Amino acid sequence: MQLSVIIVNYNVEFFLEQCLNSVFAALKHVEGEVYVVDNNSIDGSLAMVQAKFPQVHLIANKENVGFSRANNQALRVAKGKYHLLLNPDTIVEEDTFKKVIDFMDEHPEAGGLGVKMIDGKGNFLPESKRGLPTPKDAFYKIFGLSRLFPRSKRFGRYHLSFLDKNEIHEVEILSGAFMLMRKEALDKVGLLDEDFFMYGEDIDLSYRIVLGGYKNYYYPKTRIIHYKGESTKKSSVNYVFVFYNAMIIFAKKHFSEKNARLYSFLINLAIYFRASIALLTRFVKKAIVPVIDLTFIVLGLFLIAQNYQRIEQIQIPEELLFVALPVYGVVWFLSQVFVGGYDKPIRLYKNILGSVIGTGVILVVYALLSKDYQFSRLIILLGGSWVAVYYLASRFVLHHLVGEHYRIGGAKNKRFAIVGDAQEVERVNQILQQTNSKIQSVIYLSPEDEKRDDKFLGTFSQLDQAVDIHDIDEIIFCAKNISAAQIITKMLQLESRNVDFKIAQPETSFLIGSNSIDSQGDLYVMDINRINKPANRRNKRIIDVSLSFLLLMLSPLIVWGYKNKSNFIRNMFGVLIGRLSFVGYARIEHASNLRLPTIRKGILNSLMMVPDTKKDDDAISRLNLIYAKNHSFIMDLKIIFRNLGKLDR
Repeated sequence: MQLSVIIVNYNVEFFLEQCLNSVFAALKHVEGEVYVVDNNSIDGSLAMVQAKFPQVHLIANKENVGFSRANNQALRVAKGKYHLLLNPDTIVEEDTFKKVIDFMDEHPEAGGLGVKMIDGKGNFLPESKRGLPTPKDAFYKIFGLSRLFPRSKRFGRYHLSFLDKNEIHEVEILSGAFMLMRKEALDKVGLLDEDFFMYGEDIDLSYRIVLGGYKNYYYPKTRIIHYKGESTKKSSVNYVFVFYNAMIIFAKKHFSEKNARLYSFLINLAIYFRASIALLTRFVKKAIVPVIDLTFIVLGLFLIAQNYQRIEQIQIPEELLFVALPVYGVVWFLSQVFVGGYDKPIRLYKNILGSVIGTGVILVVYALLSKDYQFSRLIILLGGSWVAVYYLASRFVLHHLVGEHYRIGGAKNKRFAIVGDAQEVERVNQILQQTNSKIQSVIYLSPEDEKRDDKFLGTFSQLDQAVDIHDIDEIIFCAKNISAAQIITKMLQLESRNVDFKIAQPETSFLIGSNSIDSQGDLYVMDINRINKPANRRNKRIIDVSLSFLLLMLSPLIVWGYKNKSNFIRNMFGVLIGRLSFVGYARIEHASNLRLPTIRKGILNSLMMVPDTKKDDDAISRLNLIYAKNHSFIMDLKIIFRNLGKLDR
């Protein structure tokens, strides 16, 4: 047998299905086998593989044993002359396996091989080729010198950025996303080191292959899509700690004691440097607009107060102004937060509502103050008007300058192009219409060179022209009619255009793609995310906090009505601190294939929306779906008040 393909899966059912489709298309040209090692997924991955890919050797772990150990489980029983470690969020071209095996057969000195990888936008992923992360090269990468001087042989060694990405090169380190290895080399140097739970294991094994007397190659004559490129994780603080700690394990294993100490020092420095940058970046992104808003609100209030004093020729005590006006500003700001003025997408009516509510709160409190602290209702009314005008004006500015993240009314309506035969484009259009409400227009392009139906505006070869003429925002390729090689080639051709890509697999109800290099990958499925919308999350938490606090205050009186009194108190504290919610999903014995949004575990559950009758797993799954898709705070309140006697569960 020529090839054993090994895929470790953890809760990425849709990506796994797409990956397996491409793998079996590529295996038509070589003799091979496929192993899927599942690390205790709960998203329906196992059922999907068993139903759609019965030829797969499936290893189902009862716990998440990590990347290294899971791969080793399959590597120990694989029969191929070559073993390929492949990530589930990848797509390989139809001739990928044949090309890489031919290359390895022609180069007996080759122990390992990696290929050219692109992300879901068609951008080249630099981790396709890497050098050994020595202390010096790690330092250059950690502090950004490799990014500043990518063509430098001194500074660009981490990603070998000075090497032509379109030429074959001997490299030291391969990416675990696509890591082809000669079984003979693995028998000599050993399998993945299980001390690495996640990250770093590919670097360690690549280096051991080199130490074993073999060569590793970067081979760009075939390409793969890898949705979860390394560059997508850098904003995660958890990633920083896990990845760089893996590098410390690597250094202690392979470098001299002196170099290992230096490397560990650099890595620890990098951990705190990168973690600080990640936290600071996240804070700035979230806080910069609110801070600017509060600053402008307060400055506007001071200008109003100054002009009021000048016109009325009165003098308000400065100590009063310097306390009252900032407090007013904070009240208006908190009112905006409370009504959802900072939710995305931007809804201008919420900004106006927040201004009105803030003005009302300030006027009510103002009326209760002593005359010594009252100086002008007119300033409050003018201040409320200023806040409303400011929010409207600033949101229009953000809408036009920043765009997508601050777009008024949400994302703009998109223009889509679907490439496939007559039957597939209609099927995919129905999925699109059901899963995306932001559609301006949809055009069809034939996969053939000749347009044989009036419904098609052009052909696949004319896609570039269609993008320009019709100002296309997103292209959907029908995998049934367009090969992976054709899709990847077209993505690379359109890389410079601001176009998003999705791929529709045959006989599926989802479209997979990536709209940003900062996203691991996304997909269009039925919209079941209502429960996770910012306003609903906030309302759910407000209900949880206020009601749990009220019930705790009343507990000396009402706790006697509950059989399990300690459990009632424990539940109320759990809700108050955010460990629990009053209402959550109902438990289900089997793994549902619905990717429901994550919410807190509930004291009560979605089953309580309907009469208390026996329900099978499918009925429970449907009720969870209904709860997620139609959630509102009214729904939660109804469930809570109908089941007040069950809060000691």
